Amino acid sequence: MTRTLLLGLTLFMALTSSALAAPQKFVVAHDATWPPMEYMDENRKIVGYSVDYIDAVAKEAGFEVEHKSVAWEGIFAGLATKKYDIISSSVTITDERKKILDFSNPYYEVRQALVVPNTIEAKGLEDMKGKEVGSQIGTTGFMAVKAAPGVKSKSYDEIGMAMAAMAAGRIQGVVADDSTAKNFILANPEYAKSMKLAAILPAAEPEYYGFAVEKGNKQLVELLNKGIAAVQAKGIEAELRKKWIGK
Repeated sequence: MTRTLLLGLTLFMALTSSALAAPQKFVVAHDATWPPMEYMDENRKIVGYSVDYIDAVAKEAGFEVEHKSVAWEGIFAGLATKKYDIISSSVTITDERKKILDFSNPYYEVRQALVVPNTIEAKGLEDMKGKEVGSQIGTTGFMAVKAAPGVKSKSYDEIGMAMAAMAAGRIQGVVADDSTAKNFILANPEYAKSMKLAAILPAAEPEYYGFAVEKGNKQLVELLNKGIAAVQAKGIEAELRKKWIGK
């Protein structure tokens, strides 16, 4: 009887130790329509700068991640209902979003860019008065277009739909994050022939991406920040920028 109890206790302790040693696993949501940050490759795998970045953060901080494709329109609501733990989807850190989300430290600085057909001369949104300009709904690009006096805002569920609409002549401009705007032009030969990046839009203050988590989850924020610090200190961030952004 004593031996049986000792064996049982030993097994229990071994299993408990193994469970404690196992790394935490978090589900990460991406709106995979935003190249080169997060998008689907030809094999329907989620890839991109933000994807590699969160993978590197997880490795450095000692946790695991599972990637999940989620439409932008419901991405914040899904976090609130615990369908996933982290949003890594080119989410700009804003005061408004901080009211409902907590953010990691910044991992990328972004600017808004105006893309127009080659036939249009524009140096900013002030030159687009009376014209229709597209953007992805709920993004900072969308907010910039909505705030521009005299510009007709046209929203789309995905930025690729806005680019396609402009290529078809249905709208006269698109505003998107600069890296994504450049990627759409460079990655599509037809777009490269017919479109140009007309301007980087002025901003009152710098705009940064951060990883978003549920409000109040300070422990996860600290874990993410630990990984981000290591990724930056070890030069991994610079390698990822060179791979995906080209600088």
